[in-house]
Amino acid sequence: MTRSAGFGYIGSTITSLIYASFTFTLFALEASIMSLAIELYFHIPIAIAHIISAVTVIPLVTFGITTISRLQMWTQPLWLVLLIAPYIAVFMREPDSMMTVQAYFWIAASGQGFNWLMFGSATTIAFSMVAQIGEQVDFLRFMPVLTEKNRMRWWLATITAGPGWILFGMARQLGGALLAHLAVRHGIAPIHAHEPTQMYLVAYADLFGNTELALTVTTLFVVISQIKINVTNAYAGSLAWSNFFSRLTHSHPGRVVWLVFNVSVALLLMEFGVFGALEKVLGLFSNMSIAWISAVAAELLINKPLGLSTKAVEFKRAYLPDLNPVGTLSTLCASIVSILAYLGFFGAFAQAFSAFFALSLAFLLVPCIALLYGSQRYLARDIHLNNMTPVSRCTICENHFEREDVAYCPVYEDSICSLCCTLDSRCMDACKPGVRLDDYLQSFAECCLPGWMNLGVRLRLIRFSLLFLFLAVLTSIFVGIIYYQDLLLAEHYLPSFNLLLANFVKVYASLLVFIGLCTWWLILNDESRRVAHEEIAKQTQRLLMEIDEHKKTDAKLQQATKMADRANSAKSRFLSSMSHEIRTPLNSIVGYAYILQKDPAIPAHRRQAVDILKRNGDHLSALIEDILDIARIEARKFELRQEPIDFPGFIEHLVSVFKLQAEQKGLSFYCQIINTLPQRVRGDEKRVGQILINLLGNAVKFTVAGEVIFRIGFSCGVTTFQVVDTGPGIHKDQLQNIFQPFTQLPNENLDAGSGLGLTISKILCEIMGGELVVVSDQGKGSTFTVRLLLPNLGSEQQYIHEEDIIGYQGKRQKILIVDDQPDHRQLILSILEPLGFVLIEAGGGEECLDKVEYDAPDLVLMDLSMPGLDGAATAHLLRQNGNATPIVVLSANAYPADRLNAVNAGCNDFLVKPIHVSELLYKLKLHLALNWVYQDDETELQISDQSPSLDIVQELTGYVRIGDLQGLNQYLTRLIQHHPEYSYFAQRMMSLAGEFDLLEIKKLLHIASEALSGNDR
Repeated sequence: MTRSAGFGYIGSTITSLIYASFTFTLFALEASIMSLAIELYFHIPIAIAHIISAVTVIPLVTFGITTISRLQMWTQPLWLVLLIAPYIAVFMREPDSMMTVQAYFWIAASGQGFNWLMFGSATTIAFSMVAQIGEQVDFLRFMPVLTEKNRMRWWLATITAGPGWILFGMARQLGGALLAHLAVRHGIAPIHAHEPTQMYLVAYADLFGNTELALTVTTLFVVISQIKINVTNAYAGSLAWSNFFSRLTHSHPGRVVWLVFNVSVALLLMEFGVFGALEKVLGLFSNMSIAWISAVAAELLINKPLGLSTKAVEFKRAYLPDLNPVGTLSTLCASIVSILAYLGFFGAFAQAFSAFFALSLAFLLVPCIALLYGSQRYLARDIHLNNMTPVSRCTICENHFEREDVAYCPVYEDSICSLCCTLDSRCMDACKPGVRLDDYLQSFAECCLPGWMNLGVRLRLIRFSLLFLFLAVLTSIFVGIIYYQDLLLAEHYLPSFNLLLANFVKVYASLLVFIGLCTWWLILNDESRRVAHEEIAKQTQRLLMEIDEHKKTDAKLQQATKMADRANSAKSRFLSSMSHEIRTPLNSIVGYAYILQKDPAIPAHRRQAVDILKRNGDHLSALIEDILDIARIEARKFELRQEPIDFPGFIEHLVSVFKLQAEQKGLSFYCQIINTLPQRVRGDEKRVGQILINLLGNAVKFTVAGEVIFRIGFSCGVTTFQVVDTGPGIHKDQLQNIFQPFTQLPNENLDAGSGLGLTISKILCEIMGGELVVVSDQGKGSTFTVRLLLPNLGSEQQYIHEEDIIGYQGKRQKILIVDDQPDHRQLILSILEPLGFVLIEAGGGEECLDKVEYDAPDLVLMDLSMPGLDGAATAHLLRQNGNATPIVVLSANAYPADRLNAVNAGCNDFLVKPIHVSELLYKLKLHLALNWVYQDDETELQISDQSPSLDIVQELTGYVRIGDLQGLNQYLTRLIQHHPEYSYFAQRMMSLAGEFDLLEIKKLLHIASEALSGNDR
């Protein structure tokens, strides 16, 4: 109410200080009463009693208004009994007390009847209690909403707890006067008769007739009474201090901090004996408090009904000017005049009625100043229309508030609650230029101080003067109250009085020096804070501009990302379609190459060509997988497949492919095995192959003359691959760039690739937990080293090639081949029929359903892409009909989504075209529980019938001794051409050489040599 009643935002801070002063002053007075009771009953030093009286309140108030309300409710019945009982006892035991108290009042007035001066002094003391309306409001703000049902009770409670409390206070004052009179009648000295402990002790003595019991009940009553009032004083004071400092410093350390501060200040006053100066303290305070309340009353009763001020009751920082002269000047002028009157400057009558001066002067000045000032200046700006919703969300604390508690903040460009607005120090009141405190000070500096002074210096002097004056007045009041106690005691001893007064002046003058230093420190610190804040604001503005630019850039990046995603999706669809179209004919190429490999009618000199055909077909299939892998890496859907690898066969395949390419360019290609390689390792064969194909391909491609060395080593599960070439090499400045995407080294003689090979290879190495490093000497060549963890799986289960399988044990298995391409069905027939399977064909989904019903196959090989009913729909119908026949998909659709659809439809397994016979046979064994039948693999050769001569064996031994497997294979090829009778022996040796099994080769050659040597003897 004060903020909106013509005081302004900072102006109301002064009244918060007045109210805070009232709370700790009243707290000190009430707690002192409690201390006297504790001292009287427990016989402890008064200083310790003060500490007990003050500190006891802190834990009760810490829990807030709810706990305080409960405390008031629980103690109310006992307190009422203890309050009323003494008066009943007095009226019963001493019925003539009413007559004697009237006589006592006549004597106290010196027989002159009604004394106006004493009445004025009494009203001055009583007016100090007007500020207690703030504590009443603390309770009234928790009243329930007014409704038709509670209308009478609501108004009764509001009037009783609001203005009605004055009636109870009046009754208690009259009752106190009666008890004080009885105390004097019972021999209590008049100087102590006004103490509540003494008054009620006399009354309870009349009630109980027992002094000890009366003292106990008196102490209990005083303690309960003072705790009830002081929990409210302490709570209200903590709120007042919080409001005061939060508006000035825009920070809120917590209500408990101000609670402890308020109690600590009150405790200091108690220890200094403020109870003895009760009259002067409350008299001085009443002049300020009544001026403040009178200004608020005039605003509500006169200005608002007459339209001299705005109708709205606005209290938020965002809409109030910092200073409003209507309430501020009225209260200030009325307080100064009344305080001067109270100090005796205008005579004894004016001194006695100084509070009425404050009351009337403030009440008259408010409408006069409002008439001159104008109602438009009550608000700093118009209320923003965005704040018209019933409930709004604060942009800072993100809580929801009613419309009255929210304002629109132009700095945050959103709604902000009153508390967050109060505590915000960033905005610097940007929402109300021209009505800020700094604006008023600047206007005053420009008008009243010399123009030759710098504006900053003038503002600094004004700020210093105002702050110094404020602190000096506060210090004078605080120190003056302390000295006033001693001056009262020494007023009859003039030398002591003069000495104390001189000491007060000296102490106060010394404190003024200290206050001046502190004021300069505060002013300079505030200026430093302002400069820092302005710099932060500038940097924040730049940061916000940068954020806006980043947002624009991010929006463009998002748009580019969407375009890239669309392009990537289109590319993925294209790759999927093209891979399907390429896999379909490639399936026939690889499949029939396998059949030709198995055909014994193929001449020996053509078998190598068939092998090369099949290997290159497999290589092309792997390249298609690599293209799809790149798409998967870009889509972050890349997965590793850790499976057993036939390591010698894997190396032999790489060597055979790139040896031929190197020889076609006139290069030498060497494969060096550093140590014995394991028969089987665990890893992702496709990914390892992709890495080595990239490195070997680059080495062959970029080497013009010289050699390419493929070096393999294995130690403790770590496999090391080295590709060494004698190419142009790489400059040392470009070594780190070659692994960047789309990086191509300048080379005029060679066609550049896409620039992705080495990037993908390095990524794959890192995904598999390995590394790829390069060492190069420009003009001499490069060495690429790959280290991968490929655990050794041992050789317990010797790897069996699919060409060794000739059938299976048990009953004949019936397999249904479902494919719309006759060529593909014929290919499967050619592969599986020689192994003893009974094969049935179906050209589509509908035919498949019929064949399954009538022929009851043991397994179904199903294509996905078929006209009409496709493979997934066919599998789904089979599962719907309750058919549990295993279904293995054979499809050129290799994307994960196709696999997922097949699994969801009920398929058991998935194979990608072109078909790898070994994988197909593995799946058949898995789902049909087959036991394969292999060719007889004689370990002891019939040397006498099939072994070559001793000279040939010794020459072969020479090749093995130096590890020249290439020369060994060439010699064996010539041996088959010139001596067909040694074909079995030569093919056996070539097979072992392909597996890099040097130990077995040496064993066979040793057996043959020993047999031939024995025949010669």
